[in-house]
Amino acid sequence: MKILILANYDVGLYKFRKELLASLLQNYEVHIALPEGEYIKKLIDMGVIFHNVQLKRRGKNIFQEIKLFQVYRKLIYKINPEVVLTYTIKPNIYGGIVCQWMHKPYIANITGLGSAVEKNNIFSNILVFFYRQALKKAECIFFQNHSNKNFFQKCGLKHSNINVIPGSGVNLIEHCYEEYPEKEDEVIFLFVGRLMRDKGVVELLEASKGLKHNGKKVKVWLVGFCEEDFKEELSKIDIPEYVKFWGMQEDVHSFMKKCHVVVLPSYHEGMANVLLEGAACGRPVLASNVPGCKETFDEGISGFGFAAKSVEELQRIMEKFIQLDYQKKIEMGKAGRKKVEKEFDRTIIINRYEKEIRNICKHIKNEKVQ
Repeated sequence: MKILILANYDVGLYKFRKELLASLLQNYEVHIALPEGEYIKKLIDMGVIFHNVQLKRRGKNIFQEIKLFQVYRKLIYKINPEVVLTYTIKPNIYGGIVCQWMHKPYIANITGLGSAVEKNNIFSNILVFFYRQALKKAECIFFQNHSNKNFFQKCGLKHSNINVIPGSGVNLIEHCYEEYPEKEDEVIFLFVGRLMRDKGVVELLEASKGLKHNGKKVKVWLVGFCEEDFKEELSKIDIPEYVKFWGMQEDVHSFMKKCHVVVLPSYHEGMANVLLEGAACGRPVLASNVPGCKETFDEGISGFGFAAKSVEELQRIMEKFIQLDYQKKIEMGKAGRKKVEKEFDRTIIINRYEKEIRNICKHIKNEKVQ
């Protein structure tokens, strides 16, 4: 039996879903359709069959969007999968609609609303309309937080099989607990993610300048690639010497091991994987009080929250963390590890997917017998 996965980004598929792929490969022929990238070879080496599908995540060219519909239609016809799994906005919408046309069972995963949906303008309203149409005949819809689920239900989504799962979960072995760094004067704040405005990078840089102005000894490490449409804006910002850009890194865990705290001032998330990974390593987290971030920590126990888009709030929380007793920081990290062990083990997500896929395949077999 065949499973087709429609996604938009090879890094996310490998880093957050390779365990699911490995599990599916034990029983199914697994195909993936997404743009070429540096992690594609790793995915192929696992045993999946790769189909290079060009997709611009933020593209709005109507001809390219129509072409993507056609590519998905031809691909599904060619592969003839028993089940299609879709992730992120365009694969969810375009893949979902094509699956409806071709009467193919599909499971959609809402990995976050995204800035395009959250802007609340004419374009976002059109997007939500198409999203609602694409989801209505899915066999199962996975949301990564309750706020996103409630948003779609308020927008008119009605479905009998809606589930909230703990994001993509975290691999507790790969992201093992690490002893807290020895006590030092300089506090290392680690940001991991795409460098873009919606991740709060500008606010983080400005807040760190405020800390330095107040005499605080800090380092800010930024790990991740810079989105094309953010490079120009970033080039105009005065970057202090205590800020280091590390670029895209294969081994993020080694950076988490060396840092004192993980910070994510994001405007919106589905479920922030970096916060889960940081907590799994035993690092306290500082995050925006937005859906997808606030679920990853317990206030004052394993992390601190702050208002998104506020430099002042972010600076205040960063300073609050700096002033904590060293032992308290260690205790917060241990509390974060316990939380992810209990609530965010990646095996939870794998089991949910396998259950839904088994139900679909069982239904297909019963139909063939009849």
